[in-house]
Amino acid sequence: MDTALKMPRHVAIILDGNGRWAKAKGMPRNYGHVQGAKTVEIICEEAYKMGINYLTVYAFSTENWNRPKDEVDALMKLLRNYMKTCLKTAEKNRMCVRIIGDKSGLDQDIQKRIFELEEATKNNDGLRFQIALNYGGRDEIVRAARKIAADVYDNRLNIEDIKENTIAEYLDTYNIPEPDLLIRTCNEQRISNFLLWQLAYTEFYFTEAAWPDFTKEELLKAVAAYNNRERRYGKC
Repeated sequence: MDTALKMPRHVAIILDGNGRWAKAKGMPRNYGHVQGAKTVEIICEEAYKMGINYLTVYAFSTENWNRPKDEVDALMKLLRNYMKTCLKTAEKNRMCVRIIGDKSGLDQDIQKRIFELEEATKNNDGLRFQIALNYGGRDEIVRAARKIAADVYDNRLNIEDIKENTIAEYLDTYNIPEPDLLIRTCNEQRISNFLLWQLAYTEFYFTEAAWPDFTKEELLKAVAAYNNRERRYGKC
């Protein structure tokens, strides 16, 4: 860990550029996704060594279903394999894994693997690692609103008791601190429906590096930029 830098407690990353990275090398897009998955494993380990407590990655959005079917199928196959790899990594590094997003929209076998992964790692005391799958910020807020409405209807919640923290408790990220730093790779400068509620006071960092080329050094650059920001959370 670089003791000269103050580490953000929670870093969120939008993993961008896998397909373009592969195309630039004359390879199919799926090759980029495979390499990107390997980069996730590396960054999880490096982030924890640096002193970052929470890491959330945007792996598959609700909009990604609109990609060509062969690419979506390949991503789902990669996801199935990654669940196994992630479990082994979590056992080795004491990593606690949590999936956020609408899991009901995934195939039953993937849902089963997610449940097994979350159950097997829930008591681990290492990096808190969140993977956003079939996730969209607007969809998350809609799902939260429906759950709140249902609880009001069933007299489990009073309308006058609904506060900001109440809404946060109904989101996928309940009990997870809001991100201090958001990183997006491949020089894209938008949040693409990611953590819309949670990013209200987050610092943003954009890098030209495509995700498969993202390294510990790139992560340190992002943290260094974060250290140069004055965080006020809307206060003087």
